[in-house]
Amino acid sequence: MRRILLVVAYDGTNYCGWQLQPNGVTIEEVLNQTLTALLKEPIQVTGASRTDSGVHAMGNVAVFDTKSRIPGDKFCFALNQRLPDDIRIQSSREVPLTFHPRKANCVKTYEYRILNRKIDMPLQRLYSHFCYFKLDVDKMRQAAAYLVGEHDFKSFCTARSQAEETVRTIYSLDLQKDGDMLTLRISGSGFLYNMVRIIAGTLVKVGMGVYQPEHVEEILEARDRAASGPTIPARGLTLVGLEYEKELAPQIAGENRHWSYILNQEEVPGGGPAYLTILRCEESELAGLARRVIHQAYRNGAKEVRIADAGGRLEAGQRYGFYRLEAPGRQDGRLPEGQEDSAAGGKEGGAKWLLAAYEKHEG
Repeated sequence: MRRILLVVAYDGTNYCGWQLQPNGVTIEEVLNQTLTALLKEPIQVTGASRTDSGVHAMGNVAVFDTKSRIPGDKFCFALNQRLPDDIRIQSSREVPLTFHPRKANCVKTYEYRILNRKIDMPLQRLYSHFCYFKLDVDKMRQAAAYLVGEHDFKSFCTARSQAEETVRTIYSLDLQKDGDMLTLRISGSGFLYNMVRIIAGTLVKVGMGVYQPEHVEEILEARDRAASGPTIPARGLTLVGLEYEKELAPQIAGENRHWSYILNQEEVPGGGPAYLTILRCEESELAGLARRVIHQAYRNGAKEVRIADAGGRLEAGQRYGFYRLEAPGRQDGRLPEGQEDSAAGGKEGGAKWLLAAYEKHEG
């Protein structure tokens, strides 16, 4: 069995989104049918991003497993001869069977286009949102700056979302004006259901003068969908692409007004542990931060995760999700350079290291 990765571009106008739906044709359905007919075996693709009805893509990613001996880079040509004109495979290649497009670390980039003029332009109606109020782009940029970084984006997630974890990281959020067309380009670790469209709708309210730029920070802190702007139409949204991590980042840091931490992963590629140092964290956020980052470290390949809290609040026996804190064996006693004093009983008598062990439990 082999796993093939496809980079898929599509005009989402005539489709009910990516994921299989009982009420209409989807991108996933068309790919499954076309691959099954081509390879003469049942095929089901797994997509990286389940775009909504009407959303477009320049570079969504999907994988499928097959017994076929067709070279990985040739699938795109074979498929494009059979796909409708509004779906095209941009490239294809073989990847390891362990690769999963939604579980591998990546940076996702979206663009939202807003046509800002007095009268709509029919040629842009399928690929942009029309706004006839003059938008103040400078104020929109000021507001966007509050959203960059690691935050809880619950206010920017549709109320019916089933996401248990609403913390995400936005790496960049830029707005560019070219004539009458305003393009919002956003890159992040991942996005909640309707998150980009709600962010765009909120920034439009800022541009119209309904919200002041600093109000966006208040919306973020509210963690309430009712506090933010509207979910503007899907047709203006395009998934530009996904850039997968080629090698594990040696260190990950997260910081905002509620918490600050460092996840050291330098030893992970060699089979060593990851070290999570919680430098600062509000009490109400501690459990969520510990659960979230411990899980991320294990997902990144750590055989063991050690955790310390500068506030000294962690104790053996505590549970965070499916992880239970234990006293580590400390066979070699080594700690990452620069973290010995801050989290391992160093010069200032800092917090002790504990082992976060996986332990599935009831309740």
